[in-house]
Amino acid sequence: MKFISFTRENCINCYKCLRTCPSKAITILEDHAEIVDELCIFCGKCQVVCQKEALHIKSSIEQVKEAIKSNKRVIASIAPSFPGAFNVDDEYKIVTALKLLGFEMVEETAIGAEIVLDYYDKYLKEEKYENLITTSCPSVNNLIEKYYSSLTKYMIPVVSPMIAHGKLLKHKYGMDSVVVFIGPCLAKKAEAEDFQHKGIIDSVLTFEELSHWFAEENIILGNLEPQPFKHTSYRRGSSFPAEGGLVAHNGSNESKYEIMRINGVENCKEFLECIENNSISGIFVELNICNNSCIDGPGMPRDNTNHYVRKDKIKRYINKKENRNQGDIEYNYEKIDFTKRFFSRKANRKTASEEELREILGKMGKHKPEDELNCNACGYFSCREKAESVFEGMSDINMCLPFMRAEAESLRNVIFENSPNIIFLLDEGLCVKEFNPKAERAFGIKAEDMKGEPISKLIDEDIFRRVISTKENLVSQKVIYPEYGLVLIGNIIYLEKEKVLMVIMTDVTLAEKNKEELAIVKEKTINAAQEVIEKQMRVAQEIASLLGETTAETKVILTKLKDIALGEAGDI
Repeated sequence: MKFISFTRENCINCYKCLRTCPSKAITILEDHAEIVDELCIFCGKCQVVCQKEALHIKSSIEQVKEAIKSNKRVIASIAPSFPGAFNVDDEYKIVTALKLLGFEMVEETAIGAEIVLDYYDKYLKEEKYENLITTSCPSVNNLIEKYYSSLTKYMIPVVSPMIAHGKLLKHKYGMDSVVVFIGPCLAKKAEAEDFQHKGIIDSVLTFEELSHWFAEENIILGNLEPQPFKHTSYRRGSSFPAEGGLVAHNGSNESKYEIMRINGVENCKEFLECIENNSISGIFVELNICNNSCIDGPGMPRDNTNHYVRKDKIKRYINKKENRNQGDIEYNYEKIDFTKRFFSRKANRKTASEEELREILGKMGKHKPEDELNCNACGYFSCREKAESVFEGMSDINMCLPFMRAEAESLRNVIFENSPNIIFLLDEGLCVKEFNPKAERAFGIKAEDMKGEPISKLIDEDIFRRVISTKENLVSQKVIYPEYGLVLIGNIIYLEKEKVLMVIMTDVTLAEKNKEELAIVKEKTINAAQEVIEKQMRVAQEIASLLGETTAETKVILTKLKDIALGEAGDI
């Protein structure tokens, strides 16, 4: 099931998500990003850093609404960090708000935390394991099972507080009741789908989702009257998200273990590598993926509340709690199994050979070690890691920005250097910024001699100044520079963003010369034709004149012959 989805239209290919992803579980192929669930630890960091709302956490609000409309018994289990998530003067107003939404009962997940803490204490005292790793953070559990699978033997085989509380609720109110966990964690959505306890938590909402639901129903927390929880936790369980909240209750025990609490994914990975390499041992450690534990989880409302403000709210709420033991919990849970098995789900990633890596690096323009900038612009920590991702089919070569820039600049240089057109750039002061080889040849001057110099040193600047002042481009403008024997067709474009003029001129001198020569040939041809016509007319006239004379003479002679002939006939 996809817990985070991408909106392709909003993605600007900034690679922030990939840069932040600790397991590099995001494929970006043909400018389209997808999360690979088999590689993902569901930390939610990608969604937090995305400022373009291209990533969305799968919402279960409609599913919860449907359960409420169906008149089912819907129970809310709210995480211990809730006082830091909402701006209320009395934390119990949250109970009222949830009931207004339709929840029949509201309880604190911290009740489950108290049970889990007792199990941790039990394993701590038994001292059976070389190391002990707490298992309340599902994202950490994913990290170990997928990337440090040899360490699953140190994971305390106990469910998280969410599952523990869900089991209590299902046991008391029936498996047909609907339990909804509400908290700051994305990984809880995936944890609820785990086959070992599927059906215990029916839906998971983040605090951010809940705040949107409140707004949709026009529920203003400050206007509500507080109500108590159905069952409440005590100080120990509510301290779960606070600094040292989990391990502090075990730190006073005389034990072979050194008690540690580590927050932040990179710190967790560094610690796990130490354990994996047997660099340290005898550790009881609480690991949390988020830098400030659950207080700053990815599902916290995005209202820019300062971390220390959230932390202070939670501490003030904890201080209101009684210091009671787990045995005081108002539940009978002796027959409930709170154990959980952790096992290897090792992420199978293809590994390229050195030869294959060198080939891919070569295609990226990294032909020698000094070419490997390791700039992280593509989202990967190093060029070699980037090449590995290309080999795996997780990314495209063109995600390497220095490579693409070099390619673009190379192409630009080829065009600029080899263009048959005169190309130069002018700043707003009409001084030369760039001058291509064709311009050098046309005006008989070197580019280095013209850079920074006013164009008026070379040609008249009026046409350029007109474009600067009017901000109107000139296209196909014929200009003549007789001192250089040039006739040019100029295109002068004002680039407002860059504050420069781009001048592209086509040399039509030869064409103009050919046009003049053609005009002369045409004129001579016309004159010759006219002479021939006139001569022909004269000949025709002369012929006509001669024909007229001979015709008249012939008529006279024939008339005389006719008269003679008639006269002779009369004599007979």
